[in-house]
Amino acid sequence: MLRPDFNAAAIRLLNRHGIEVVHAAEGCCGALTHHMGKEDSAHAHAKQAIDAWDAEIAKGLDAILVTASGCGTTIKDYGFMFRDDPAYAEKARRVSALAKDVTEYVALLDLAPVAESDLVVAYHSACSMQHGQGIRLEPKTLLKRAGFTVKDVPEGHICCGSAGTYNILQPELALKLRARKVANIERVRPDVIATGNIGCATQIGKGTGIPIVHTVELLDWATGGPKPAALAGVAPRLEAAE
Repeated sequence: MLRPDFNAAAIRLLNRHGIEVVHAAEGCCGALTHHMGKEDSAHAHAKQAIDAWDAEIAKGLDAILVTASGCGTTIKDYGFMFRDDPAYAEKARRVSALAKDVTEYVALLDLAPVAESDLVVAYHSACSMQHGQGIRLEPKTLLKRAGFTVKDVPEGHICCGSAGTYNILQPELALKLRARKVANIERVRPDVIATGNIGCATQIGKGTGIPIVHTVELLDWATGGPKPAALAGVAPRLEAAE
């Protein structure tokens, strides 16, 4: 896992607000090989994940939360992917029905910020988030409710160049897209960049000195969790709320 701190922040945030989190040995969701058209490999990974989650569903599960929107888009599509598979169609449908981006679920909670911040956050919405899942408002609304000043990125609908394995298979075009994305982010002069996808965080992070974190890391911090490690060099601005 490239950024285990993303999941750790999500778990702390959920636990702090009364949500029990269970782990399933699901392994890879199959998204990357699915993007590449390697159907057999993608379906093998997906079946392993479906079996792991279906076992938890049988015990009682309210939601399957995903902290990487690239994965979430594929998991929400399992029902369609396995629609003609008699052994997996129903299980896949159950999993897809419970799958949510972590911000979708957290938006339903009554968050209790314990600090206020004047940090300016540039919110980068991953293609898989805004186009794939149609989630556009929840992350920004949550950050604003937590006390951050949120700035939209100009040309926010355009890809950062990560796009699953695109940055590996098409490096020259991916670098041009990253340069365009970084230039647009830097135009709003943020203290920090927030996103909901590890691919975007890795891609953009290599092109700018502005720290980049997962949206849920900022929400965790604002509600009593630790300061994100990526913000170690950023002047502290959080103050106790009255």
